[in-house]
Amino acid sequence: MGACAIFLEILCAILLPPLGVCLRHGCCTLEFLICLVLTILGYIPGMIYAVYVIVAVDPDRFRREYDYYQPVA
Repeated sequence: MGACAIFLEILCAILLPPLGVCLRHGCCTLEFLICLVLTILGYIPGMIYAVYVIVAVDPDRFRREYDYYQPVA
């Protein structure tokens, strides 16, 4: 992913934190729900969490670790 796309996601995360997380991870993920709850409880914690999730969390980590379609042999 390019630097411009990450910059735009961070900008969305600053303006509306759940939107930035939704663009990066999808709207039915644990990261999105945590960000939504934190944003409802307080804007600043939601924004900090959203920027952290966009920068540090890899969205494909579960697909690589739990790939059920690997050959047995």
